[in-house]
Amino acid sequence: MEGIDWHRMFIGEEPPMFLLEILIRTIVIYSYTLILLRLLGSRAIGQLSTVEFLLVIALGSAVGDAMFYPDVPLLHSLLVVTVVVVANKLIDLGIARSKSVEHAIDGKPEQAIRNGVVCVPFLDSSTLGTSELFQELREKGVRQLGEVEHAIVEADGVLTVFEALRPEPGLPIVPPWEIERPAEIDRRSTDQFLSCMRCGHTSADRSPEKCAHCGHDRWTKAIVTGGGKD
Repeated sequence: MEGIDWHRMFIGEEPPMFLLEILIRTIVIYSYTLILLRLLGSRAIGQLSTVEFLLVIALGSAVGDAMFYPDVPLLHSLLVVTVVVVANKLIDLGIARSKSVEHAIDGKPEQAIRNGVVCVPFLDSSTLGTSELFQELREKGVRQLGEVEHAIVEADGVLTVFEALRPEPGLPIVPPWEIERPAEIDRRSTDQFLSCMRCGHTSADRSPEKCAHCGHDRWTKAIVTGGGKD
């Protein structure tokens, strides 16, 4: 029975310059993944920051491969772990010392709703679709947009909601539109409070036909909750 091949386990059969190649590979993959995560946004990350999420992925791969595959030398794995941890520490230092680095890595909070109306910059961004936004609001017990004073998508992708002290008439989001879409109403035919079906802007003015906030031209009846005005 052959003994343990300590040289293969720790160093492998590759030439010493292969360690430099591992260093370069790790830096390239780490940087590319970091950029990709920033481009895709932070919603899937949850409570972890982008850097923490990337650290978990990188360390899991580096440690796991060395544990299960006999052809992966421990020295190579240790080098990858070291590079990832040092890179993570350097990024943390950069974030702590520079707001521009923090915003570049972790992103910025984005206001989704102000005073019951979805913000136009948010409508034009790719952070959340309106159906996803409405779903998260329903999960927090919101029935119509007039109940919301502010809604902010934090840098980590979590939606923070501040409810209005006195709810106003607003765009209904219950039941989900995928189940029952609100009936469209001709704005010129009624003096009731109507809500824009794109942004939730609400008024009883019959003109102009298009929404003054976002330019959309489809309206539905605003609903009232919590003692708001009719």
